[in-house]
Amino acid sequence: MINASDLVREEVLRLAPYNSGLTLREVNQRYAPAKIAKLGSNENPLGPSPDLDSIITAGPDLIRLYPDPAGVELRNAIAVALDVPLAKIILGNGSEELISIISRAVLRPKDRVVTLYPSFPLHEDYATLMGATVDRINIKDDMSIDVEAFEKAIATPARMVIFSNPMNPVGCWLSPAELTRAIAAADKNTLIVVDEAYAEYAAGDDYVSAVDLLKGSDRPWVALRTMSKAYGLAGLRIGYGVVGDPEFRSLLDRVRTPFNVNAIAQVSAVTALADRQHLQRVVILAVSERQRMEAFLFGNGWQVAPSKGNFLFFDCAGNAADFAEGLLRQGVIVKPWKQAGFETFVRVSIGAPDENNQFMSAVLSLK
Repeated sequence: MINASDLVREEVLRLAPYNSGLTLREVNQRYAPAKIAKLGSNENPLGPSPDLDSIITAGPDLIRLYPDPAGVELRNAIAVALDVPLAKIILGNGSEELISIISRAVLRPKDRVVTLYPSFPLHEDYATLMGATVDRINIKDDMSIDVEAFEKAIATPARMVIFSNPMNPVGCWLSPAELTRAIAAADKNTLIVVDEAYAEYAAGDDYVSAVDLLKGSDRPWVALRTMSKAYGLAGLRIGYGVVGDPEFRSLLDRVRTPFNVNAIAQVSAVTALADRQHLQRVVILAVSERQRMEAFLFGNGWQVAPSKGNFLFFDCAGNAADFAEGLLRQGVIVKPWKQAGFETFVRVSIGAPDENNQFMSAVLSLK
């Protein structure tokens, strides 16, 4: 019988399995804790807007019929919200699908891709799958972005530079001045892809979205957003991208599958975008609880990265997988980081206050 590894491309063999985290069912089967605090996947503890409650029962045709392949209603809502033309919006089955679409459309074997590190693994995986080579720019010892090293790396011609702002998993970010400097330093033919999955949590004077910074630019760029985090639609898998050039957006559309975003997700996203009050409640809670958890971790001697996301990245000063397993026994799910050089680091999501209390109590029991 033929070996399975002989059936796939060499690039597939170089990919590590994605660390998608544990489900509630898996944790219950393993330890049956009295209560579970799911703090491993950066989900929104308040959930989606309550305005979504009646969508499925009110519209059975959302299930029976194919969705709008162009997603016009949702794309128009996004265009209005961000003050960009409809022709620049592309929809994805989560923003991670858009990373795949861009990589498949743009990257060729041996192309150079630059990213910040540690990274959202799919930034590297899809590039690797296409045969590209990835140059990593490590964060500094103080857990901030090495802006000078990043500028130097992207000044050298590359096919694509892709990074999160704020960074995932670290949480640190490029200030408006730093992002402006980095973009100015990049080779003019390099495609700039900024993953802004946590932009809603980062808003403030010391953060700027690439959408606003690059809105009038004639260089190639894409800014990615997701409805999974602040909007609480992780289970519906919906994301979107703002593409600097409408012609480039139309070419990316040729790579995505025609019905990649389902009808329930499209309608739900339109409803969620309209409920600005709920979004504000979500962000206020996340920022307040993030500050409380950060103070707790610092106060107990752990190194914690500065964060603009709904999560914290900290050094547990030991094997992160063992540390996470110790928390799991007490019903707390976190994500031990597995990328090389960061095996002592843990990413913990900001949950509801009672979930965060459960995390802090469990952490103290491991000291």
